[in-house]
Amino acid sequence: MSESLININGLTKVFYTDEIETHALSGIHLGIARGEYVAMSGPSGCGKSTLLSILGLLDTPTGGEYTLNGKQVANLSFAERSRIRNQEIGFIFQSFNLIGDLTVFENVELPLTYRAGMAGSERKDRVSKALERVGMAHRMRHYPAQLSGGQQQRVAVARALAGSPSILLADEPTGNLDSKNGEAVMTLLAELHAEGSTICMVTHDNRFAAHAQRQIHLFDGKVVAEGELAHLLADPIQNPSTISRVTGA
Repeated sequence: MSESLININGLTKVFYTDEIETHALSGIHLGIARGEYVAMSGPSGCGKSTLLSILGLLDTPTGGEYTLNGKQVANLSFAERSRIRNQEIGFIFQSFNLIGDLTVFENVELPLTYRAGMAGSERKDRVSKALERVGMAHRMRHYPAQLSGGQQQRVAVARALAGSPSILLADEPTGNLDSKNGEAVMTLLAELHAEGSTICMVTHDNRFAAHAQRQIHLFDGKVVAEGELAHLLADPIQNPSTISRVTGA
């Protein structure tokens, strides 16, 4: 049995605005094993991006328990959470989040500059290998504006990989790409998973969710299905009766 990397139990998230309570997550139970590839899908506003932000320590839950790599997240100090984000979690965002006045090499290197004790030679070696891995080493001196959307996303993947994280969190990584570049990024993620990477991806696209080893479907802040049923729920146009039966919608 694979070693557990993420365990969440009864996780909730409530946003309070002008005396209105919005329950983004309502009692999520989820485990992700080391080396697993999980896709989370669901309609807009179902809580999938909120859940990914909590998994990445970018947000905190209102209630429930979250254990990451054997550590209770609620017990971590601010400094420890920052260290874990920098060293154990790799982020891939829909909007790439590259810094325009830094070169490709400098964008990938930037998170590593915050690691205490890492020599400059090691940083450069990690960056070079990560860019080589995603096929962007020949563009390392270019700036983001000189790259296509697909190339920018490959640089974003390299930035996530350079830190050798325990888990890659991808939030709609193909959302700003055409179908060809989207497929190229998904192929890269599949290759990384085959090499042992743990990946948790949020996607609205049923085709890309199918690349994952396991599919999870969220609805109204709850996990309502996994596996083949999640695959059916991910396409409400083709499977309206399944949506109604499972969610009561």
